[in-house]
Amino acid sequence: MNDAPHAADATLPAWDLSDLYPGPDSPAVEADLAAADQQARRFAAAYQGRLFDLTGAELAAAIAEYERIEETLGRLMSYAQLLFSGDSTDPAIGRFYQTAQERVTAISTHLIFFTLELNRLDEATLEQKLADPTLARYRPWLRDLRVFRPHQLSDELEKLLHEKEVTGHAAWNRLFDETVAGMRIPLNGEELTVSATLNRLSDPDRSVREAAGKAIGAAFGERIRLFSLITNTLAKDKEIIDGWRHYPRPGSYRNRSNMVEDAVVDALVTAVRASYGRLSHRYYLMKAKWLGLPKLQHWDRNAPLPGDDDRSIPWAEARDRVLTAYGAFSPDLAAIGKRFFDQPWIDARLTPGKAGGAFAHPTVPSAHPYLLLNYHGRTRDVMTLAHELGHGVHQVLAGGQGYLMSGTPLTLAETASVFGEMLTFRALLDAASPAQRRIMLASKVEDMLNTVVRQIAFYQFETRVHDERRSGELMPERIGEIWMGVQTESLGPAFEFTPDYEVFWSYVPHFIHSPFYVYAYAFGDCLVNALYSVFQSGHPGFQAKYLDLLRAGGTKRHKELLAPFGLDASDPAFWTRGLDVIAGFIDELEQGA
Repeated sequence: MNDAPHAADATLPAWDLSDLYPGPDSPAVEADLAAADQQARRFAAAYQGRLFDLTGAELAAAIAEYERIEETLGRLMSYAQLLFSGDSTDPAIGRFYQTAQERVTAISTHLIFFTLELNRLDEATLEQKLADPTLARYRPWLRDLRVFRPHQLSDELEKLLHEKEVTGHAAWNRLFDETVAGMRIPLNGEELTVSATLNRLSDPDRSVREAAGKAIGAAFGERIRLFSLITNTLAKDKEIIDGWRHYPRPGSYRNRSNMVEDAVVDALVTAVRASYGRLSHRYYLMKAKWLGLPKLQHWDRNAPLPGDDDRSIPWAEARDRVLTAYGAFSPDLAAIGKRFFDQPWIDARLTPGKAGGAFAHPTVPSAHPYLLLNYHGRTRDVMTLAHELGHGVHQVLAGGQGYLMSGTPLTLAETASVFGEMLTFRALLDAASPAQRRIMLASKVEDMLNTVVRQIAFYQFETRVHDERRSGELMPERIGEIWMGVQTESLGPAFEFTPDYEVFWSYVPHFIHSPFYVYAYAFGDCLVNALYSVFQSGHPGFQAKYLDLLRAGGTKRHKELLAPFGLDASDPAFWTRGLDVIAGFIDELEQGA
C-alpha cells in the first residue's frame, strides 16, 4: 500500500490524546465511568420530580452539577471517538468505542429526566426562577433547550429512544465508518485507501484522474447495495422519529438544532440555486476551455489548471503561512492557533484505517480541541489546515462559556473556519505574481463552489431521498438517478457525467452521520463573505467584535451575533451579498480569460 504524502515530509504531526486519558486501558477511564454512574444516580435521586419546587439558586446548582457530569461523559466519548477516528480498523479500538458508547448511554439515561422536566416548567414559573442571577447565567442554554419543547415525548419514550441509540443510528454509523476505512482500492498496481484515491482526482495527469474516478466508482459500486441499505434504514429511522416528534419536514430537526428558522434556510437554498448559472455553470464552462476539453467529466472537476504546478508544500511552510495570515489580522488569534502546533493537538499523518477528510473536535472545555487532517502537501491542504485551525481557535475561545454553552450551532460553527481560510487566501493572493494570481483565484473559486454550490446540491439530494423514502425503500439505481439529477442541475452544461458517477453519493459521510448538516457549509461561506466585506470596508473595531463573536459560543443567535456588523441573515440581500463575492472572483477570471 502506498499512501505517502504528496509532500515528501516525514515530520507530519501526530496527536497525543493523553490530555484526555493515558490509554483505553487506563484506570482513569474506569474510574470516571464509575464516578459518573454514581453521580448520575445520586443526581436523579435528588432532583427527579422536584424541579418545580426548587428556588432559582437551587435550580442553578442542579444545572451546574448536571453540567459537571455531562462534561465527564463528554470527555470519555471524545476520547473514544478520537481513538476510533485514528484507526477504525483496529478491532480493540472498535470494541472500546462501542463499549464506551454503551456505558455512557446507560449512565446518561439517569439524566434524561432533567431536561424533560425543565421543559415542562411553564414560562411564568421559569421566569420567576430566572430572577436569581446564578440561574440567569444559564438563560441561553434554557432558551435553546426549550426550542425542542413542542417535539418532546413522554419520559418513557425518550428513555427508550436514548437507550436504543447504540443499536440504532450509532450502529449503522459504525458499519459505514468501518466499511469505508477498511476499503482498499486497486489503482495502477497499488492498493490505496479511499482518502488517497480521492486525492488522485486532483492529479495534473488526466489519465490518473480518470483511472482514480473509475476505480472509486467500481469500488463503491461493488458495495452499493450495502450503502443503499444503510441510507434507506437511516432515512426510515429518521422518518419514524420525526413523525413521533411532529417535525414538519426531514430537515426541521437540524434547523432547530442550528437555532435557525426553516425560512432562513429556504432563502439560502433558493438564492444559491438561482445563482447556479452565474456561478458554477459559468465557471466550469471557462474551465473546460482552459483545459482544452469539449466537455468535463466528473474526474475533471478538481483538476489543476494549466500552469498550476501545485508544488509540494512542506508541513512547516503550511504552518507558517497560516499563522502569518492569522497574525496579520489579529495577534491574539494567531497566538491561540500557535498552541495547536506547539502542543500535540494535530494529527496530519496519512495512515491506514484513519478517518478521511478533516475535522476539529472540541472535546470538553476542561481539555482542548484536537484537529484531524490528511495532509498531502497540496495548496488545498493548506487551506484545509487554515479551515480546521479556525474551528480549533473558535472552540478554545468559546470554551469559557462552559460545557453546556460552548457549543455553537452548525450554521455559526463554520464562521471562524471559513474566515480563517479567507485570511490565508488573501495573504497568499497579495503576494502572488499575476500568473499565480489567476491560478489562485480559480482555485479559490473552486473551493467556494465546493462549499456553497456543491453543499446545497448535497442538501437537495438528501431532501429528495428522504422525501421519496417516505413512499418506500429506494433502489440503488433510484438513489443514483437523484444524485445525477442534482449534480447536472448544479454543475451545469460543461459536464458530461459517465455512469460510474452514479454511486459517488455513497462516500459522503455527512449523509450518514449528520443528515442535513451540509447546508451549514454554504451558510457559513456566504456569512463569512458578507462579514469579510464588512472587514474590508474598514468597519471600526472589527477585530475586537469578531473575537467577541467567537467567545460567545452558543449563548447568542445569529441575529444577535451579526447585528454589531450591520448584517441580518433573514434579509434575502444578505445571501446575495455573499454570493456576489464568488461572482466577483469569476468576473475577474472571465476578464482575464
